[in-house]
Amino acid sequence: MTDKVLIAGCGDVGNALAARLLTEGCEVWGVRRRVDALGKGVQPWRIDLTEPSGFGNPPAPFDYLLYTASADRRDEDHYRSIYVDGLRDLLAALRKAGCPLRRVFFTSSTAVYGQSAGEWVDETSPTEPLGFNGRILLDAEAIVQEAPETGINVRLSGIYGPGRTRLVRKVWSGEAIATRSWTNRIHVEDCAGALHHLMRIDNPEALYLASDDEPATNADVTTWLSRELGVSAPPEPTADSQPERLNKRCRTTRLRKSGYRFEQPTFRDGYRPIVREFLSQLG
Repeated sequence: MTDKVLIAGCGDVGNALAARLLTEGCEVWGVRRRVDALGKGVQPWRIDLTEPSGFGNPPAPFDYLLYTASADRRDEDHYRSIYVDGLRDLLAALRKAGCPLRRVFFTSSTAVYGQSAGEWVDETSPTEPLGFNGRILLDAEAIVQEAPETGINVRLSGIYGPGRTRLVRKVWSGEAIATRSWTNRIHVEDCAGALHHLMRIDNPEALYLASDDEPATNADVTTWLSRELGVSAPPEPTADSQPERLNKRCRTTRLRKSGYRFEQPTFRDGYRPIVREFLSQLG
């Protein structure tokens, strides 16, 4: 039987996951504002996640829902409408239509953690977010946690990958600062790989933290990038620099014990081809 998969908010992560599922013969549908940006082979469901009155009937009896939507502006009401209301309303519509949902995924974020003194965090760590974004993501996680279906929340760290060159450009232009705060990253292909893995394993846990195998300080990353780019190393912060709020280390033992192996286990593995592509485009 062909699995029918709905990826709501099918952006970079969703398209990377869809490519894997399509090679297995799955029927994959995607929801996003610009459906022309859906990956090849992904069928569009043209709805606005913030307008449930326009959902209508689902186009297929979906077996899986992966809610990978993201907010396009940092506004509290907008965040809630996308992450909480959109998720709740879409689930209600799929249930009303009798979709045989076997698993429901929500891609959350490490923003749910408030730790900022270099602490290690994992799935058992306290969640006392510093900003409204983390609090709203926890509300969305609760919807999945309490769902009658098998619900799985996946907290992703900072996503990077092809086309996401902001940090590379900052180092290249001399705008980067080499701070000593800890940072955590996950390549877009590992986001997709982890979700795909968790779709297929037996008896998954209800919560996973997904980040690569090597937390690194901002200074480590930017200095390494400067060497790869052939530019001067970024300076250390001055006394009047704004302190960074992000400063924790993510431990992903649970995901790795489930059998997942990272395709890009460190920032060096993932950034090297990105740097090469960036330099080739510069000519």
